[in-house]
Amino acid sequence: MLRSLFIALSKAYWAQRWISRWGLAWRVASRFIAGETVEQALRAVQVLNQQGLLATLDQLGENTQTVQDAEQAAQGILHLLEEIERAGVQANVSVKLSQLGLVIDPQLVVRHLRQIVEKARQLNNFIRVDMEDSTLTDATLKIVADLRDSGLDNVGTVIQSYLYRSMEDTQKLIERGIKIRLVKGAYQEPPHLAYPKKRDVDAAFDRLSDLLIDTSLRFDYLPATASGRFPPLAAIATHDEKRIEHAIQRAKSCGLPVVRLEFQMLYGIRRDLQLALVKQGYPVRIYVPFGTHWYPYFMRRLAERPANVWFFVSNLFQR
Repeated sequence: MLRSLFIALSKAYWAQRWISRWGLAWRVASRFIAGETVEQALRAVQVLNQQGLLATLDQLGENTQTVQDAEQAAQGILHLLEEIERAGVQANVSVKLSQLGLVIDPQLVVRHLRQIVEKARQLNNFIRVDMEDSTLTDATLKIVADLRDSGLDNVGTVIQSYLYRSMEDTQKLIERGIKIRLVKGAYQEPPHLAYPKKRDVDAAFDRLSDLLIDTSLRFDYLPATASGRFPPLAAIATHDEKRIEHAIQRAKSCGLPVVRLEFQMLYGIRRDLQLALVKQGYPVRIYVPFGTHWYPYFMRRLAERPANVWFFVSNLFQR
C-alpha cells in the first residue's frame, strides 16, 4: 500500500511543487542525493573514490514536457562529462531518455543521446541508459541497440527483474555485447507485465544474475577498466544481501574473477555493505544522483524500502 502511494506521489505535479519547497523534505532527501549542483556531486564522488568506491553520476530529471527542457538537460549532461574529465574522478554517467525528450519526439531523444554518447567516447567514458516504466521499455532498448549497432560500444542499459520479458531482453542485449545493470525495478507495474510478489522478483533476479555471470565467463568480457569508468558486462545492482551472496557463489562456482563482477548500490544506503565488498576485491559502484529535480527520485526511494519511510517520518519531529 505504501509503495503504491509513494509511486503515485512521484508522478503528482501538485505534490512535487509543494514538497520540493519544503525544507524538511530536502533535509531528509539529501541522505540519498549528493547535492543540487555538479560541484557538490563531484565532491561526493571524490569522497567515494578515496574509499575505493566507483560512481555513476545521474543528473536528476525525467518526463520533460518541452523541447527547450530536453535541450537544457542534454547540455547539462554534456557539461557533466566535461567536469568529470576535468576533476579526474572515477565516474561514468547515467541518463534517462524521458529527460532527453523521449515522450516529446523519438527523433529528438536519439539526437541528444547520440551526441552524449559520442562526447563520452571522446572523453573515454561510458553512458548507462537508465530504464523507466514499462511504457518506455521497447523504445529504450531499441535506441540503445541501434546505437550499439552503429559502432558506439560505450553505451549500456538496465534490465528490471520484475518484468516477465527481462530474460528474453537480456539475451538479446548480450548478443550485441551491451553491458547490463541488473535491478529489481522501482515502478508500479500491472500484474500482467511484472511479478507482483517479491519472492518471484527475487527468483527472477537470481536467474538473470546467473545468465550475466555465466556469459561473462563464456565470452571473456573484459573487466572494469582501471579508470573506473567502464563497467564489466555484469553489474548487479541491489542492497539485498541474499541476492549479492547468490551472485558471489555463482561467480565462484564458475571461476569468474572478482574484477569481472561489479556490484552497484545507491548513494546513502548501506555504506557498510559497500565497503565490505570492496575489501573482498569486487568493484563497487555507487549511483550518485544530484540536481534540483530530485523529488520523483526521492519518492521512489521511499517506495522501495519501509525503513526509508520511517527515517523520513522520524525526522518530522526533529529540529
